[in-house]
Amino acid sequence: MKLAIINSIRTNNFNDERIMKKITEMWKEASRYLSKYEGVTYGVYHNYESDYKGDYSLSIGIEDHNGQSIIEIPEKENYEIFKVNTTEEEGIFNAWSKIWHQEETGAIERVYTFDFEKYYPNGEIEIHIAIK
Repeated sequence: MKLAIINSIRTNNFNDERIMKKITEMWKEASRYLSKYEGVTYGVYHNYESDYKGDYSLSIGIEDHNGQSIIEIPEKENYEIFKVNTTEEEGIFNAWSKIWHQEETGAIERVYTFDFEKYYPNGEIEIHIAIK
């Protein structure tokens, strides 16, 4: 799957005190472009330094890639899909906490290639985690 990159940051879940500000600003900047876009929007996690405790890149992407920078997510990956409870204010964070807990307990074995959040126009959100 090829996605056009709207914006990107480099961060760390545990060692970047500005993580929430970076992510918020990235989405705010992208929203100007996305306000006219009616398709699925992606938050793509890639270029992992190690695991979820290390540095990684987060990019906002869309499927419409007319001449823009692209990121290509391999189609052959196996993904575990986690649905986000969008009625919770912390729904995305809670879903990621569940993913990290499952990894810590050995319930899933991540491969740290490409993971992505998939934001549907109807408001639903899924998190796709690359697994062995």
